[in-house]
Order: sequence, then C-alpha cells, then structure tokens
Amino acid sequence: MLEWIKKMIGDKKEYKMMMARVEALPEDYQFVFKKIQTYMWNFSSGNGIDMLHIQYELIDLFEAGAAEGRPVLDITGEDVASFADELVANAKTYFAKYREGLNQSIKKELGKEYYLWLNRM
Repeated sequence: MLEWIKKMIGDKKEYKMMMARVEALPEDYQFVFKKIQTYMWNFSSGNGIDMLHIQYELIDLFEAGAAEGRPVLDITGEDVASFADELVANAKTYFAKYREGLNQSIKKELGKEYYLWLNRM
C-alpha cells in the first residue's frame, strides 16, 4: 500500500512538471496542447502511461516549434483532430479494447468453424 501511495505522489509531481513545461509555451501552443490532451484522454485505457509518453513527445515537438517561431498550426496542420489521431494510433486505447471484445464475443458465439468458413471464401 505504501508503494502505491509513493507512486501516486511521484506521478502527480511528474505531471505537474510536465504541465509547467506546457505553461511556458506561447498561449496558442498551450491552447492547442490542452485541447489535444483532453481529446487524447477520451481514448486512453489502463493507467494512461501510453498517453503520458505521447504528451511528453508532443511537448518536445511544441517546444521546438515555438523556439523556431513557427505557428502551432504549422506543426499540427489545420486538421488538429487527425493530427491527434495519428499521435494515439499506436497507444493502448479503449477503442482497440472494444474492437477486440466485439471480435472475441462473436468468435466465441459462432465458433472457429464459422471463421474458417469465412476465410475460405
């Protein structure tokens, strides 16, 4: 139990440090980061570690862009949702979990023979 509490406190400190980096960005970068972050959390699964790693990479990218004086939409493109989708494409998401659950439930109900028959067609 004590280890869990220590981890939670450490994670909270790490998150605060990450967000301090975001707060140091220009306002337009902060706004876009926070919107992408909110969007990403809608898809996270498990403890969200995959999403945090992606967010760190996004901060690095945004810091580099801001240092070069580039507008934030030069980095993300105008379709920010598609940009965010690409970021989470390889992360563990609830969407992937639900897809797998759907396929497994059908496979369980219909049996392997049905899938073998489909594959022959």
